Amino acid sequence: MNRVVHPIEVESYRRLRARLDTSHFPPLTRAVVERVIHSAADLDYATDLVMAEADLEKAHAALHAGAPVVVDVEMVGAGITRRETVCRLRDAEAGPGLTRSAHAIRLAYEQVGPGALWVIGNAPTALEELLTLDADPALVIGLPVGFVGAVESKAALRESGLPAVSNVSEKGGSAVAAAALNALLYHPTSAEEKL
Repeated sequence: MNRVVHPIEVESYRRLRARLDTSHFPPLTRAVVERVIHSAADLDYATDLVMAEADLEKAHAALHAGAPVVVDVEMVGAGITRRETVCRLRDAEAGPGLTRSAHAIRLAYEQVGPGALWVIGNAPTALEELLTLDADPALVIGLPVGFVGAVESKAALRESGLPAVSNVSEKGGSAVAAAALNALLYHPTSAEEKL
Protein backbone atom coordinates (compact mmCIF):
# COMPACT_ATOMS: atom_id res chain seq x y z
CA MET A 1 0.00 0.00 0.00
CA ASN A 2 1.49 3.31 -1.06
CA ARG A 3 0.56 5.66 1.72
CA VAL A 4 1.72 9.25 1.95
CA VAL A 5 2.31 10.16 5.58
CA HIS A 6 1.48 13.74 6.50
CA PRO A 7 4.27 15.77 8.18
CA ILE A 8 2.08 16.26 11.27
CA GLU A 9 1.87 12.49 11.71
CA VAL A 10 5.64 12.17 11.25
CA GLU A 11 6.22 14.78 13.96
CA SER A 12 3.64 13.17 16.23
CA TYR A 13 5.44 9.83 16.03
CA ARG A 14 8.79 11.53 16.64
CA ARG A 15 7.42 13.09 19.82
CA LEU A 16 5.79 9.83 20.90
CA ARG A 17 9.10 7.98 20.49
CA ALA A 18 10.96 10.72 22.35
CA ARG A 19 8.68 10.11 25.35
CA LEU A 20 8.42 6.32 25.11
CA ASP A 21 10.93 3.75 23.90
CA THR A 22 9.02 1.22 21.80
CA SER A 23 12.08 -0.29 20.11
CA HIS A 24 11.90 -3.47 22.24
CA PHE A 25 8.55 -4.49 20.75
CA PRO A 26 8.47 -6.87 17.75
CA PRO A 27 7.54 -5.08 14.48
CA LEU A 28 3.76 -5.60 14.31
CA THR A 29 3.29 -5.26 18.05
CA ARG A 30 5.22 -1.99 17.91
CA ALA A 31 3.06 -0.80 15.01
CA VAL A 32 -0.14 -1.53 16.94
CA VAL A 33 1.10 -0.05 20.22
CA GLU A 34 2.32 3.14 18.56
CA ARG A 35 -0.77 3.66 16.41
CA VAL A 36 -3.10 3.11 19.38
CA ILE A 37 -1.07 5.52 21.52
CA HIS A 38 -1.04 8.02 18.66
CA SER A 39 -4.85 7.79 18.31
CA ALA A 40 -5.48 8.41 22.01
CA ALA A 41 -2.42 10.41 23.09
CA ASP A 42 -2.25 7.94 25.97
CA LEU A 43 1.16 6.41 26.69
CA ASP A 44 -0.35 3.99 29.21
CA TYR A 45 -1.51 1.79 26.33
CA ALA A 46 2.12 0.58 26.06
CA THR A 47 1.57 -1.52 29.19
CA ASP A 48 -2.23 -1.95 28.92
CA LEU A 49 -2.40 -3.68 25.52
CA VAL A 50 -2.17 -7.46 25.25
CA MET A 51 -1.27 -9.25 21.99
CA ALA A 52 1.06 -11.85 20.50
CA GLU A 53 3.32 -11.13 17.53
CA ALA A 54 2.59 -14.53 15.96
CA ASP A 55 -1.15 -13.76 15.97
CA LEU A 56 -0.49 -10.36 14.42
CA GLU A 57 1.65 -11.91 11.68
CA LYS A 58 -1.13 -14.31 10.68
CA ALA A 59 -3.74 -11.54 10.86
CA HIS A 60 -1.54 -9.22 8.79
CA ALA A 61 -1.28 -11.89 6.09
CA ALA A 62 -5.04 -12.54 6.16
CA LEU A 63 -5.85 -8.84 6.01
CA HIS A 64 -3.57 -8.26 3.04
CA ALA A 65 -4.96 -11.37 1.34
CA GLY A 66 -8.43 -9.79 1.46
CA ALA A 67 -10.06 -11.28 4.57
CA PRO A 68 -13.24 -9.40 5.49
CA VAL A 69 -13.15 -6.81 8.27
CA VAL A 70 -16.18 -6.68 10.56
CA VAL A 71 -16.82 -3.79 12.94
CA ASP A 72 -19.29 -3.47 15.78
CA VAL A 73 -20.29 0.13 15.02
CA GLU A 74 -20.04 2.43 12.03
CA MET A 75 -17.76 4.76 13.98
CA VAL A 76 -15.09 2.04 14.04
CA GLY A 77 -15.59 1.46 10.32
CA ALA A 78 -15.24 5.19 9.63
CA GLY A 79 -11.83 5.14 11.29
CA ILE A 80 -10.53 2.27 9.16
CA THR A 81 -9.05 3.77 6.05
CA ARG A 82 -8.59 2.24 2.63
CA ARG A 83 -10.64 -0.84 3.45
CA GLU A 84 -14.33 -1.68 3.24
CA THR A 85 -15.86 -2.98 6.45
CA VAL A 86 -18.99 -4.90 7.37
CA CYS A 87 -21.26 -3.42 10.03
CA ARG A 88 -24.75 -4.87 10.52
CA LEU A 89 -25.86 -2.68 13.42
CA ARG A 90 -28.48 -0.86 11.32
CA ASP A 91 -30.15 -4.20 10.53
CA ALA A 92 -30.02 -5.53 14.08
CA GLU A 93 -32.79 -5.64 16.65
CA ALA A 94 -32.67 -6.13 20.38
CA GLY A 95 -34.63 -8.98 21.85
CA PRO A 96 -35.03 -10.85 25.12
CA GLY A 97 -31.52 -11.48 26.42
CA LEU A 98 -29.97 -10.07 23.24
CA THR A 99 -28.67 -6.55 22.71
CA ARG A 100 -28.80 -4.89 19.33
CA SER A 101 -24.99 -5.00 19.21
CA ALA A 102 -24.95 -8.74 19.86
CA HIS A 103 -27.57 -9.34 17.17
CA ALA A 104 -25.46 -7.30 14.72
CA ILE A 105 -22.51 -9.63 15.39
CA ARG A 106 -24.70 -12.65 14.60
CA LEU A 107 -25.86 -11.03 11.36
CA ALA A 108 -22.30 -10.15 10.38
CA TYR A 109 -21.11 -13.69 11.01
CA GLU A 110 -23.92 -15.05 8.85
CA GLN A 111 -22.69 -12.72 6.11
CA VAL A 112 -18.91 -13.25 6.28
CA GLY A 113 -18.40 -16.66 7.89
CA PRO A 114 -15.08 -17.78 9.38
CA GLY A 115 -11.70 -16.15 8.83
CA ALA A 116 -12.62 -12.48 9.23
CA LEU A 117 -10.90 -9.81 11.27
CA TRP A 118 -13.32 -8.54 13.92
CA VAL A 119 -12.85 -5.01 15.29
CA ILE A 120 -14.91 -4.25 18.38
CA GLY A 121 -14.42 -0.84 19.96
CA ASN A 122 -17.75 0.04 21.43
CA ALA A 123 -19.98 -2.69 22.82
CA PRO A 124 -18.85 -5.33 25.31
CA THR A 125 -21.98 -7.32 24.42
CA ALA A 126 -20.78 -7.48 20.80
CA LEU A 127 -17.51 -9.03 21.97
CA GLU A 128 -19.35 -11.40 24.31
CA GLU A 129 -21.57 -12.54 21.43
CA LEU A 130 -18.62 -13.10 19.11
CA LEU A 131 -17.11 -15.41 21.72
CA THR A 132 -20.22 -17.62 21.60
CA LEU A 133 -19.90 -18.15 17.83
CA ASP A 134 -17.63 -20.60 16.05
CA ALA A 135 -16.22 -17.67 14.08
CA ASP A 136 -12.65 -18.98 13.64
CA PRO A 137 -11.40 -15.38 13.30
CA ALA A 138 -8.13 -14.30 11.74
CA LEU A 139 -8.00 -11.81 14.61
CA VAL A 140 -10.28 -10.19 17.16
CA ILE A 141 -9.43 -6.62 18.07
CA GLY A 142 -11.44 -6.43 21.27
CA LEU A 143 -11.15 -2.93 22.69
CA PRO A 144 -14.65 -2.04 23.89
CA VAL A 145 -14.81 0.86 26.29
CA GLY A 146 -16.79 1.32 29.47
CA PHE A 147 -17.37 0.61 33.11
CA VAL A 148 -19.93 -2.17 32.59
CA GLY A 149 -18.72 -5.35 30.94
CA ALA A 150 -15.68 -3.97 29.09
CA VAL A 151 -13.00 -5.40 31.38
CA GLU A 152 -14.85 -8.69 31.72
CA SER A 153 -15.45 -9.15 27.99
CA LYS A 154 -11.78 -8.43 27.20
CA ALA A 155 -10.65 -10.90 29.89
CA ALA A 156 -12.97 -13.51 28.36
CA LEU A 157 -11.43 -12.82 24.95
CA ARG A 158 -7.93 -13.42 26.31
CA GLU A 159 -9.09 -16.58 28.09
CA SER A 160 -10.70 -17.90 24.87
CA GLY A 161 -7.34 -18.46 23.21
CA LEU A 162 -8.49 -16.72 20.03
CA PRO A 163 -5.91 -14.57 18.23
CA ALA A 164 -6.53 -11.15 19.68
CA VAL A 165 -5.57 -7.62 20.53
CA SER A 166 -7.12 -6.48 23.80
CA ASN A 167 -6.32 -4.40 26.82
CA VAL A 168 -6.67 -4.89 30.54
CA SER A 169 -8.39 -1.65 31.62
CA GLU A 170 -11.79 -0.08 30.95
CA LYS A 171 -10.18 2.08 28.27
CA GLY A 172 -10.80 1.45 24.61
CA GLY A 173 -13.20 2.83 22.08
CA SER A 174 -13.81 3.25 18.40
CA ALA A 175 -10.70 5.32 17.66
CA VAL A 176 -8.25 2.94 19.31
CA ALA A 177 -9.89 -0.17 17.83
CA ALA A 178 -9.71 1.34 14.35
CA ALA A 179 -6.11 2.40 15.00
CA ALA A 180 -5.12 -1.17 15.88
CA LEU A 181 -6.53 -2.43 12.58
CA ASN A 182 -4.96 0.44 10.64
CA ALA A 183 -1.56 -0.46 12.11
CA LEU A 184 -1.82 -3.85 10.42
CA LEU A 185 -3.23 -2.34 7.27
CA TYR A 186 -0.44 0.24 6.95
CA HIS A 187 2.40 -2.12 7.87
CA PRO A 188 4.16 -3.24 4.67
CA THR A 189 3.90 -6.77 3.38
CA SER A 190 7.04 -8.73 2.48
CA ALA A 191 6.55 -7.84 -1.18
CA GLU A 192 6.25 -4.13 -0.34
CA GLU A 193 9.36 -4.23 1.85
CA LYS A 194 11.38 -5.48 -1.12
CA LEU A 195 10.39 -2.47 -3.24
